[in-house]
Amino acid sequence: MLSKELINHNTPRLQLQDSVIKAKQIISDFKLTHLPVVSENKFLGLISEEDLLDVEEDKLSIEIVQSFFTPEFIYDDMHFLNALNFCNQFETNVVPVLNRANEYIGMINAIELLKIMGDFAGANEIGGLIILEMERAQFSISEISRIVESGDCTVLHLNTTIQAVTGILTVTLHINKREIASIVSTFERYEYTVIYHFGIQSFEDKTDVNYKNLMNYLDL
Repeated sequence: MLSKELINHNTPRLQLQDSVIKAKQIISDFKLTHLPVVSENKFLGLISEEDLLDVEEDKLSIEIVQSFFTPEFIYDDMHFLNALNFCNQFETNVVPVLNRANEYIGMINAIELLKIMGDFAGANEIGGLIILEMERAQFSISEISRIVESGDCTVLHLNTTIQAVTGILTVTLHINKREIASIVSTFERYEYTVIYHFGIQSFEDKTDVNYKNLMNYLDL
């Protein structure tokens, strides 16, 4: 999905002559961290709530803090993950969007991004989760898929992250079925480290099995 598909055209924009108190009020009403400042269709930057709070005289125009504007933006033909990265990088819940003619066309709200990210990650799909840890050299999509498919399941989503300190790879698998116990067992048999799994266990817990075996032995 491209960024232009997520633009909210109803979010207000500011102009340099707008007062500090007006900007504060809009930010409060819409629960935003920043607001775009625009002159006609030219994007001047994002103004932050923090910078507005530093202004003692609310009747002054926001032009007084123009040097603190954040000038960054994304283009409308960029993937929505660029918008998500923008939020993380600049710690904002709004993303200004321009077209390739460098005209301001609107803003993306982080709430909408969260919804789209949930769909993208498969949060709305029923299934199981398996999280593995491994050395980067051990990572093989084909082998991981083969193990999952051996349990008559399919990988819906696969995500990887690298631990900054150790360099260990964390692999998160979203499986199309919740009965994943046999798949977890297969991963462990192939000496994968399973650090977490969530689903329906299709076989009895080992502790219960061992307990029942012991009881059966004592009854002899």
